[in-house]
Amino acid sequence: MASPTSLLSEEQCHCSICLDVFTNPVSLPCGHNFCMACIVGYWQTSALYQCPMCKKTFYKQPDISINTVLREIAEQFKEMRAGASGHHQLELSEQEGWLEEVPCDVCTGEKVKAVKSCLVCLTSYCDEHMRTHNARFTKHKLVEPVKNLEDRMCKRHERLLELFCKRDQTCVCVLCTETDHRAHYTVPVEREWTEKRAQLRKTEAEVQQMIQDRLKKVEEIQQSVKLSKNSAQKETEDSVQVFTNLIRAIQQTQAELIAVMEEKQRVAETRAEDLIKELEQEIAELQRRNVELVQLSNTEDHIHFLQSFPSLCTPPHTKDWSDVTVYTDLPVGTVRRAVAQLEEKLNEEMEKLTDMELKKIQKYTVDVTYDPRTANPWLLLSEDGKQVKHAGTWQDLPDDQERFDTVVIVLGKEAISSGRHYWEVQVGEKDDWYLGAARASVNRKGRIAVSIANGYWALAMKKGQEYKVSSTPPVMLTLDSRPRKVGVYVDFEEGQVSFYNVKARSHIYTFMDSFTEKLYPFFYLYCCDKASDTMVICSGRDRTFIKQC
Repeated sequence: MASPTSLLSEEQCHCSICLDVFTNPVSLPCGHNFCMACIVGYWQTSALYQCPMCKKTFYKQPDISINTVLREIAEQFKEMRAGASGHHQLELSEQEGWLEEVPCDVCTGEKVKAVKSCLVCLTSYCDEHMRTHNARFTKHKLVEPVKNLEDRMCKRHERLLELFCKRDQTCVCVLCTETDHRAHYTVPVEREWTEKRAQLRKTEAEVQQMIQDRLKKVEEIQQSVKLSKNSAQKETEDSVQVFTNLIRAIQQTQAELIAVMEEKQRVAETRAEDLIKELEQEIAELQRRNVELVQLSNTEDHIHFLQSFPSLCTPPHTKDWSDVTVYTDLPVGTVRRAVAQLEEKLNEEMEKLTDMELKKIQKYTVDVTYDPRTANPWLLLSEDGKQVKHAGTWQDLPDDQERFDTVVIVLGKEAISSGRHYWEVQVGEKDDWYLGAARASVNRKGRIAVSIANGYWALAMKKGQEYKVSSTPPVMLTLDSRPRKVGVYVDFEEGQVSFYNVKARSHIYTFMDSFTEKLYPFFYLYCCDKASDTMVICSGRDRTFIKQC
């Protein structure tokens, strides 16, 4: 009797949907055959129950069941194809290093390398034992030698796991498609392997790229550490030089002060000596006069007495010594003036340090723009989001959760959650403003007190109150010059917010705190209708004002 495979060609056992040998073939009432998963999947994508070949339409989904005869024929073709391609697959596997050497399970002594594994016996055979196996079991399915054969069999039906259920993402056997996975979309494991392998290669490429990115980041961090080390060394050298200069200045001032004090003491001693000499001269003159007076008072010569009396009765001309004083201490202010000179030297060094500090932090300049979603309706923003001024009228804007509805505040768009950030704000002649940084969670409705307790780290210029900062309680500042452009520097990790007078190249104030959430640039423009009262985030571009949307 002729075998089924001799009556049909392999092409006649191909599904017209997947173009592969049937897997779980089913027959439709019109007589055409398809893989069960293919026809079910086809109907799921179509509004009609229709045959893909003859286009015959069914009013309801036909009752279909697996054509067992056609399935057996299809499995025979699969076995023949597997045998023909086995050698080629083995060569590919060996080239790619996927297969490990599998020992023969039948050999009792030294294990010989297996050449085939039987999916029915769940045993791997060497060449000699393979011939014995083939003589007894001609229809058993053989594959290239693999380990853990039991993992390739369905635990429930003890059939080969040759299908993959797309819905449950698991390997199944033929009988599983008639029970738990009935009507599920299943495909041959070889096809799923091809798809998954392509996906795996894509993932592998992505992982490799991620590895390269991280290696690059490691190199970048290492380079940063190296630069940081060099920078720290330079900073240390500079700081040592600064303190050396200060110590030298202190020592020089101290030496000059001692020299001045010694000179003043020498001058005082010289003056005292001169005064003493002058006094001694007057004392000697007075003593001579006293002797003459004694002699004249004792004379009995009336004529001599009367002739000498006029010249001797008048005291000799002497200096009035009642207001002459020799002070026991140095002139007042000597030490203070010396310390003041030292303070000038210290201020010079502070100016140098601040200038260096500004040059350093300006490397962290970021592009800051006003966020129209947060702007109070009294505020008018420029088209590029770099200028804000008072609109003069209340604008009818959506009262969103982000918008400040009472206090004339606007935040920057750019959130700060890490790193260092610097921006400059032109305040001009305005005399009523706040600026700085604010927590993302600050209250935006009703009256607001600008303070650290409420989430604001800010510098303020309040009319009639001069400058102050939003500490608790507020600290009033005395500045040497009125800043027209203010630099704001935020170091998130260090918890630092600093303010600088950009033109004067001077430091104004620094907050040190710890930040637990995102910050936003913060601006408060007090209600005023002067056109010149505009707060500008410096960028050097022309701007045109527009109404908020």
